[in-house]
Amino acid sequence: MTRTGFPHVPHNIRYAPEGGVTFEVFCAAYGCGAESGANDDQAGAQDWALTHAGRTGHELFRRVVTDYGRATPCGGTCGCGPQWTGEPPRER
Repeated sequence: MTRTGFPHVPHNIRYAPEGGVTFEVFCAAYGCGAESGANDDQAGAQDWALTHAGRTGHELFRRVVTDYGRATPCGGTCGCGPQWTGEPPRER
């Protein structure tokens, strides 16, 4: 059996502002299932949650903030080790 190795190329991942950020709120009251839907601004999701709480008395919400990251090769300069050691990348 021939084993083929691929070099590990170290990468960094950083926030990509062009992807934007979305905010969502989900009601966590048992059996409710209501949600704000995706909002481009935090205030929209928060307003939905406060309105829902006022109408229903539900107090617990799960908040989700989604952003985007871009992975780019770092050439090993991020402290992640040499580019190829014959071993899988180490745990951080």
